[in-house]
Amino acid sequence: MAEITEIILAEDEPSLGQIIKESLETRGFKIHLATNGQEAYDLYKEIMPKLLVLDVMMPKKDGFTLAKEIRLEDDSIPIIFLTAKSQTQDVVEGFTIGGNDYLKKPFSMEELIVRINNLLQRTKLQKNAEILSIGKYSFDFPKQLLNYQGEVQQLTHREAHLLFHLAKNKNQVLDRSMILKKLWGDDDFFNGRSMDVFITKLRKKLKKDETIQIINVRGYGYKLVC
Repeated sequence: MAEITEIILAEDEPSLGQIIKESLETRGFKIHLATNGQEAYDLYKEIMPKLLVLDVMMPKKDGFTLAKEIRLEDDSIPIIFLTAKSQTQDVVEGFTIGGNDYLKKPFSMEELIVRINNLLQRTKLQKNAEILSIGKYSFDFPKQLLNYQGEVQQLTHREAHLLFHLAKNKNQVLDRSMILKKLWGDDDFFNGRSMDVFITKLRKKLKKDETIQIINVRGYGYKLVC
C-alpha cells in the first residue's frame, strides 16, 4: 500500500482553504487545514507532515514567522508560500527564511499540485544523494552541510539545492531558465532576482578556496569552476 502524504495547509480564507483542501485530496494527499498560523504550528507539532503550504498573511502568526519557527526545528521539510504579495523583497524574504517555493495568488490548482510533487521528489532525491567534493570543500547534500577543513556551514534548503545542481554540472554552464523552473517553478523576473541573491550567498560561502568561482555566463546562466 502506498504511503499517504500528509500536508498542512494554512489559509485564513475559509472558502479558498476548503477548495484547495478538496482539490489536493482528490490527488491522494491527506490535508490538515488550519485557519491561522498558531493553529498550523500546533498541527505541525502533532502530526509532523511531509510538506507545508502556508499563506503569508494570516492572523495570530503570519506565514513568514511560522516558517522561521519551524526551520528552527526542521531544516528540510518543504514549505510553499501562498501570497498576493509580488514585490521582489517579499519573494527574497520568503526564500531567505527557508521557503522552498512561492506561489502568487491567484494560481491554478494544477500548478500547485505540480509544485508540491516536485518538492516532494526533490526532498526524496536529497535524502538519497551523495557527498560531493567542490575544490577543498566537502558538500553533504542530504544534511545541507558545507565543510572546509573542519569548518562547517549549514546551508538553507534553497542554497543546498542550487549548489547541488551547480556541483553536478561542475565546469559546465547551468542553464538559468532551466534551474529557475526546476527550483523556483518559474523563470520570471522576481525569481531571477531571488536566484541572483542566492548565487551571491554561495560565492561568499565558498570564498575560502580561491580556486572556486561561480561565473555568470551572460545570456545563458552560471558555471561553477573549480
